[in-house]
Amino acid sequence: MPNPRGVALQVLLKIEEDKAYSNLALANAIRGNRLSGVDSAFVSALVYGVLERQLTLDYIIKQYSKIPLRKIEIKTKLILRMGVLQLLFMDKVPESAAVNESVNLAKKHRLQKSAGFINGLLRSITRAEVKYRLPDEKDREYYLSIKYSAPRELVGLWTEAYGEENAEALLSHLSGRPRICARVNTLKTDADSLIGILEAEGVKAERIPFLPDALSLSGTGAVERLNAYRDGLFHIQDASSQLCVQALDPQPGERMLDICAAPGGKSFTAAQRMGDSGRILACDLHDHKLKLIAQGAKRLGITSVVTEKRDGAAGEPLPDADRILCDVPCSGLGILSRKPEIRYKENLTETDLPALQYRILCRSARYLAEGGRLIYSTCTLNPAENNETAARFLKEHPEFEGVPLALPDEIGRAFAEQPYEITLMPHTADTDGFYFAAFTRRRT
Repeated sequence: MPNPRGVALQVLLKIEEDKAYSNLALANAIRGNRLSGVDSAFVSALVYGVLERQLTLDYIIKQYSKIPLRKIEIKTKLILRMGVLQLLFMDKVPESAAVNESVNLAKKHRLQKSAGFINGLLRSITRAEVKYRLPDEKDREYYLSIKYSAPRELVGLWTEAYGEENAEALLSHLSGRPRICARVNTLKTDADSLIGILEAEGVKAERIPFLPDALSLSGTGAVERLNAYRDGLFHIQDASSQLCVQALDPQPGERMLDICAAPGGKSFTAAQRMGDSGRILACDLHDHKLKLIAQGAKRLGITSVVTEKRDGAAGEPLPDADRILCDVPCSGLGILSRKPEIRYKENLTETDLPALQYRILCRSARYLAEGGRLIYSTCTLNPAENNETAARFLKEHPEFEGVPLALPDEIGRAFAEQPYEITLMPHTADTDGFYFAAFTRRRT
């Protein structure tokens, strides 16, 4: 039987050395080692816990280690991070198990010299009356960075852009698993029926009040193993993306373009809202992503979605459309709770993405019919990629105007924005961090 801590170490190594995505590396490891529900949950908690708290864990390790962190061998460092995580942030793990299993894991990986170092450091923590101290709050940015394990540049960006209260609320929502949301496939079933079907499979499903065909799921395990999923009764999609499609408001029989469509969830939701009539051209640059979209549409029984290999920023002209969804590549700062490794990328907030995003938006807008609607969206929290891009577009394209958003009462605005745009945040909307703006081409 695989050792869960050993599996977690291998996943963390793959993320560290191969720059693998945490969700994919973890899913492959759990599936490859055939881990049970309990072991699977423990491995997930270790992997995500270390990634979410890496700066905090390293700060604590430095308080106990005479060896500079940069000189500690990578496997030893990862075992230490897991050990400190278990001791200080996982209440259900006995101290003895956290220490002894960390030492055994080091020995198993032939880190004999490191085993003693690991044992001594972890036992020092167990004996300490005050386990660790955070930095002085006089340097507020550094204090928040260590407390919430976020780069100083990110703390600074969010504080400047959204105010300190919003910034700290965002940082506090980076840890812990975000909820799983599903979009009911209204072409095959309805919300009440799906809730009953999922309950029979051991999954708790609850309605999301402000989205009629959206459910919040818990106890799913691997979603793709559920009969309801295989039968195409739903697809996984955060409430933020569902709100985005709701703002696009596609109607039956219309022509729609999904410019950067992969993995296809917004196209699927749009098709369901359109009753699978009309035509949705779902575009992407990569063949394997187009294949995923096609497979998803087939599973859901959707025939109106057609895939095509396209570059959103250049290439052959696209057909005109009544609705255009322009969900551009972005820095992903709104989904750090789903992909925690993103926060440790170099130059996290200094990006040239706005230039690419603007090119895609401008090119997409060419094909919008008069009176049609275009949604520009990202899954990031950075005004340079969001509000500033939208404002620039309207300034430089007088033939377009913003469309005021009709938001559900349950969705609060975190700060003052234009009526045509919204920045969704976990603490104000209970969604991923997400941005979208609505535009229309004026009728001549």
